[in-house]
Parts: sequence; C-alpha cells; structure tokens
Amino acid sequence: MKIMSAILLIITAALGFYSGGQKDKNPEITAAEIQDHINYLASDSLEGRFTGSRGGELAAEYIEADFTSTGLKPLFNGSFRQNFPFVSGIKLADNNKLFFNINGEELNPTIKDEYTPAPFSGNIDYHGEIVFVGYGISAPDLKYDDYKDIDVKGKAVVIMRYGPDGANPHSEFGKYTAYRYKTNTAKEKGASAVIFITGYIPKDDEDKLMKLNYDGAGPMPDIGIIQIKRDIADKLFKGEGLEFKSIQEKIDSLKSPDSFELKNSKVVLSTGIEEITGHTDNIGGYIEGHDPILKNEYIVIGAHYDHLGWGETGSLYTGSVPEIHNGADDNASGTAGVLELAEKFASQKDSLKRSIIFLCFSGEELGLIGSSYFVNNPPVPLNKMDAMVNLDMVGRLNSDNQLIVYGTGTSTGFKDLLNNDNKDFSFKLTLNDEGYGPSDQSSFYAKEMPVLFFFTGTHTDYHRPTDDADKINSKGEEEVLDYVYDISNYLDEESTKPDYINVPRKNEGGPLTFSVYVGTVPDYATQVDGLKINGVREGSPAQKGGLQGGDIIIQFGDKKISNIYDYTYALGDHNPGDVVDVVVIRNGEKKTFKVELGAR
Repeated sequence: MKIMSAILLIITAALGFYSGGQKDKNPEITAAEIQDHINYLASDSLEGRFTGSRGGELAAEYIEADFTSTGLKPLFNGSFRQNFPFVSGIKLADNNKLFFNINGEELNPTIKDEYTPAPFSGNIDYHGEIVFVGYGISAPDLKYDDYKDIDVKGKAVVIMRYGPDGANPHSEFGKYTAYRYKTNTAKEKGASAVIFITGYIPKDDEDKLMKLNYDGAGPMPDIGIIQIKRDIADKLFKGEGLEFKSIQEKIDSLKSPDSFELKNSKVVLSTGIEEITGHTDNIGGYIEGHDPILKNEYIVIGAHYDHLGWGETGSLYTGSVPEIHNGADDNASGTAGVLELAEKFASQKDSLKRSIIFLCFSGEELGLIGSSYFVNNPPVPLNKMDAMVNLDMVGRLNSDNQLIVYGTGTSTGFKDLLNNDNKDFSFKLTLNDEGYGPSDQSSFYAKEMPVLFFFTGTHTDYHRPTDDADKINSKGEEEVLDYVYDISNYLDEESTKPDYINVPRKNEGGPLTFSVYVGTVPDYATQVDGLKINGVREGSPAQKGGLQGGDIIIQFGDKKISNIYDYTYALGDHNPGDVVDVVVIRNGEKKTFKVELGAR
C-alpha cells in the first residue's frame, strides 16, 4: 500500500467512511453494510474512481482490504491484484508546428490558443498546397459532394464543421459530420492533411477548439489533422480576395458545394500526438471448494469498481462546471454486492463444492478493458470457469420490484432456476436471453462461458454527477443479493457443469428498420492497427461468413480499418443484403471472407 494512500485510508476510517477490513462484520448480507460500502466508494474523497486515478487506487485498496479480512485467498499468484496497462490519455509531442504563407506574408498561429492538433491525428510533416472543400462531405445518396471535380491528392484540405443545414440534430447529413468521418473521407480522396474550421453558422457557436481528449481509439495514421480558429480562416480567404462568411452562406442557402484551391496560400505543419500509458488493477480473490473433484472448477462473481471520475469520458452531464461523478449505483452498488457475497460464502466455506472467484474489475467504463484483460490472461484455465455472475447497477430497485437479468438463454437451466427461486422473492423479472450486453459478462460470454448479469434498471442519474449514495435502495439491494446468493449457491452445488449456449441475436427492429447488422463483438482492450473482435454472435452474418473471435479486421469492402471508428463508418456505407469482402489477420495470416450483411 502506498504511504499517502495508507494515510488517506486512516483518515477516512477515522471519519467513519472506511469499513474494509473491519473485524466484526456480519456474515449475512445486510442493507447496513451495503450502504456502508457504497458510502465510502461513492464519496467525494474517491473523486469518481476513474480508471488509473488516485481515487481508483483508493477503491482498489478498499476492496483488497475487505477481501483480506473476509479470508479470501489471493487469486493472482499470491496477490489480490492483476495489474494491466491501458491508454490513460494523450499529450502533444514536441514536434507540433504550424505556419501559413499568405501572399508572401508568414502567419505563425499559437498552439492551444489559435490552433490545436486533433486528438486522433497521425504524426506527419506536410508542406504544400491548400484546398477548401466546404463541409468535406461526399454523399452521392444526397446528391451532394464537396469533392466533385476538385483534386486534393497530396494536399491539405480546409473543412468546415457540421453540414449545409448547420448543427441540426435531425439533419440528413448527420452521419457525415463527425470529425473522424470527415477525416476518413478526406484520406480516401487522397488528402495528406485536414484543417478544420468553424463557420459563422450557427451564430451561437463559440468557435472553441476541440479538446485533447483520448476517444478510445488510436490515431488515424498517415494524415495530419488540426483545427484553427475562425480569424485564421478569415485571413486565408481574404488572401484570395474572398469573404469566408459569404461563402458559407452561399453553400448553405443553395445546398450546393463551392470548393476551390487557395492559390495564394501554402502551409507547413507537423503533428505529433503521444499516447500516455497508465496502469490499473483487477482485484480478485477466491474461496476453495471442498469437493475433491469439483473444487477444481470455479464460479465467478464479478462487478466493475471504476466510474467516470470528473466526467472524463462517457458523461451525460451538460453543465459547464466539472463535477465529481460518484457512481453510487454504477457501480459502487455492484462492488458492494461482490464484497457482501464474498463475506457470506466465506462464512459457509466448508460446505462449498466448487471454488468461487470474486472479482472487481477496473476499466469497464473505458470499454470492458479489465474483464477483457482477465479472460485473455486468466489465473486458472477458462474451461474450468463454469459460469460468470455479473452485478452492475443493482442499487436502485424500484417500487415495482423490477429486476432485469441478461444471459438467461446462455445455459439450458437458467430460466427455470431463476423463476423457481423467485417464488421466495417475488421480483418482477425481465429475462433477456442474450449473453452479450453492456457490461463485463460480455468478455466471459465471448469465451463461451454461460453468464448471468443482474441489473435493477437505468435512471435519470445514470452517468451524471447526481448518482449519489443517498439515492441507493440498500434494503432493495439486500434482497437482490440474497437472490443472487441463492442462484450462485445452486451453481456451486450442482453436480454437472452448466452447458453453454450461443444465443442468436434477436431482431429488435421492425419491418422498416434497415441499418446494417454484422454480429461482431469488438475487443476494446487490445490496441492494434485494425479492429480485433472478441467473438461473433450465433447465426450472425459474421459467423456465417466465417469470422471468428480473435480475428483482426483490417479491411471492410474497399475501406481500410484501423480502429472501431473506421469500422463503424464502413458499415454506414453499406445496406442489408450487400456482400462484402472482409479481410482479417488470423494467427498472423491474412484471410478474406465474404459476408452478406444483415439488417437490425
């Protein structure tokens, strides 16, 4: 334990927040202890438990101390911690520079004040011509193409934000307006660099430069991307004897492109973005079973302990002043559940047949990176893990007693088990067959493991600073955990291992739903040039076409794939029924598969 962290834990213990490691814990699952855990984990002192942060480390130490006092054995070669690296952010490299030559006059904008490299920029050096391409949209289906009859190969393109109908959220141009999408289009057209500018429409736009925040995917290689302030753009247009505002108004009013070369200007730019590698820990312990054979098999009970910090990523908060996102329900509630279940099972350890693993994951909010790392680096063989039970947002049981359970179709007896045991609880159960879903059980299901994911439902405080401990229904969570205990205990005692079923994806769309469906399950934890997939859904186009978990998709149709964004945009260029060549790297070898795309 780090010295400063130890001091902080002592202080918070004195204030009554810290209960990990207490000697007189009640072996039963109690609302009081649930609330006590959540009060600490969701306190301001932990600053939202962002992955890799000081608050995240304090949460990890709390969980580790509680596992120790409960009597769990360390899961990872004598340690409760499984350390793993992740991209914690990005920073500017030392080589960034920008110069314009406008009619013989040199302009040197100041970085961060007058221009910024984009957070997803490649690292390049460029010296050459500039072409204005309006909104940078090439949309044949809308009969609009800013690149028509204009040569941008090897050049820097100036692109306005939004589309020809402003920032309209219901715009038919909507899918074409994202920074990455526009950059991808420019790259396909042969451009070497992109210079984003903000126009005069809509008038209430404050001409802010984009923030240097990591967006969960790698840089776009071989193309430099910057954004400049509007007054710099004005000078580029004036160098041609033109007025920027008038040109934008003309394009918008006519819904017609007006692209041209900026003949009197040249640009010299260098872009450099560096990823910052952080480290964090999954926390895991186990209770060894007593059956001479079944003790070598495991039931996994898990929850993620990280949250959004000050809203660094994934926040739905719209306020201008940063606030701590305490994440009481998401997912201090699930973490408290793992601690309480570990305590109850530990009090009955002599009666256990199978061994039970208790896990608290880091990095779930960044894309299931902790659970993905765990299943790819398991401390015991995956085929010895019989089932995974996941708790995520189980602290807000409402007055209707509604409890949602995912994964009920992933093993033959799960539905009967859940329904029969519910006779003692009277939950209003919503059962969802699918094993894949928005939490850590997906990582286990991708490895062909039966899963159950318990969830009391979303609410208006989700991913907002208002998800606080005083809104937790701790008595309701006690009932949920008693129910989860019964289910987990049954799985532990059953003489046979639960079978695994790959559940076909339900068609959730109606007859007028035409968005493309492939059925791949992305691996957000692995950083590669391409998109690595954890698995494919049963009966999906991906499975029928021959794709497998572990494949790295590097091309989809005529689009090169470097990350999840490239893949998403490539899907948007196709329709259900299209047959697409998908190129993957499998075990170091390049393979091509034909996939007939489905509809959602």
